[in-house]
Amino acid sequence: MITIAIAEDHQSLIDGIHLLLKYEKEISIVGMVNDGEALLELVRRKQPKVVLTDIRMPKIDGIAVTKLIKKEFPRTKIIAFSMYDQDNAIRQMVTAGATGYLLKNSPLEEVLTAIQEVSLGNHYYDAAIDIASILDHEKQSKSKKQLLTKSEREILKLIGQGKASSEIAAVRFTSVSTVEKHRKNMIRKLGLHGKGELLRYAVEKKYDF
Repeated sequence: MITIAIAEDHQSLIDGIHLLLKYEKEISIVGMVNDGEALLELVRRKQPKVVLTDIRMPKIDGIAVTKLIKKEFPRTKIIAFSMYDQDNAIRQMVTAGATGYLLKNSPLEEVLTAIQEVSLGNHYYDAAIDIASILDHEKQSKSKKQLLTKSEREILKLIGQGKASSEIAAVRFTSVSTVEKHRKNMIRKLGLHGKGELLRYAVEKKYDF
């Protein structure tokens, strides 16, 4: 039996998925919730084999809750079900631990196929997603991050939170000139051009530190 938890903030879509799956003898829906916090609580109580989750949800988003679930229940299989087809969203979900990614404009029947595949230990990605290219980009990104020291990664995280050099210096009990030196080193190591690109990089990678 494949037990599954569903998290989706559009009730009509939850109803559609429920209607699709409720007659499947091999599948048992253990709960359906509308936000990430409720999903985490549901997974802790029911420990389903598969989780189907949206990315943009109230309280805790799908990327963050995926990380939390995989940390506590590494065997749980997670499928992202989202309207977002941007490479960065897909990359973040895969990095967080998702083994499947479906777009909401896909036929609902594909949800069943994805559940069956990931429950067998396979990966399943929407046909519209070029997962090989996305994962290759992720490998390049990891290689870049390995160039950074621990202090630089910590400062980069603070930059991604929108903090100025003076605020970062105060948090880290160091001088503004030291923070600026770290900024310049990161720009050089990452092959970026100026503070604007460094900020953009930090914001895009905020889940990956």
